[in-house]
Amino acid sequence: MKLLSVSNLTLGYDHAVVARNLHFEVNEGDYLCIVGENGSGKTTLMKTLLGICDKVSGDVIFGNGITKNEIGYLPQQTIVQRDFPASVKEIVISGCQARLGFRPFYTKKEKELAAKNMEKLGITELADRCYRELSGGQQQRVLLARALCAAGKILLLDEPVSGLDPQITGEMYELISKLNVDGMTIIMISHDIQAAIRYASHILYMSDDIFFGTAGEFMASEKGKLFIEYEKLNTRRAV
Repeated sequence: MKLLSVSNLTLGYDHAVVARNLHFEVNEGDYLCIVGENGSGKTTLMKTLLGICDKVSGDVIFGNGITKNEIGYLPQQTIVQRDFPASVKEIVISGCQARLGFRPFYTKKEKELAAKNMEKLGITELADRCYRELSGGQQQRVLLARALCAAGKILLLDEPVSGLDPQITGEMYELISKLNVDGMTIIMISHDIQAAIRYASHILYMSDDIFFGTAGEFMASEKGKLFIEYEKLNTRRAV
């Protein structure tokens, strides 16, 4: 089932266009990785999908009754956010805020959802810990659990492994992959094309010559072949 359709989309901010003629679709259960050079418009695209940035032109249509309040979002973390003085359980359950309406308190169902997502991300034992005392990997798990509390069927992730060491990066990729296998549709920005090829079902490569297709189609494309040659070159240099 189609969850998102983007057609003839032009992106921009501060009166500057950063990407043109984007066309792609995301179906239920897809894992889309958005890759490309710095400044190609990846984060602007994600913010446009969320309604944070206005599109210059084109169409962004969510299907299956999805509203923007039902989309889980994990943005790039800032220094200020890393020092946030709240408990893990307070941060995770805050992902349910869009559901509160005029209610001043969380319901039992929302508290159970937060507990379930903490268990799913392996952070239940951290529930009463202060967020700013956690490691970078633990903080990302907390923020991912928070995003899951907001997510209906789709989760948007902007560089979720940025700044993490290789072991924690691998663990985060496996967690995200498991969420996808369990039914969550993933749209993720990444600089790691190798990981995108390994985990994603589809790849959107943003550049002057935009590519959208399956991971297999990307590997068979000119951009994919260039990436393979680049990896071979790096491997020979490392030996």
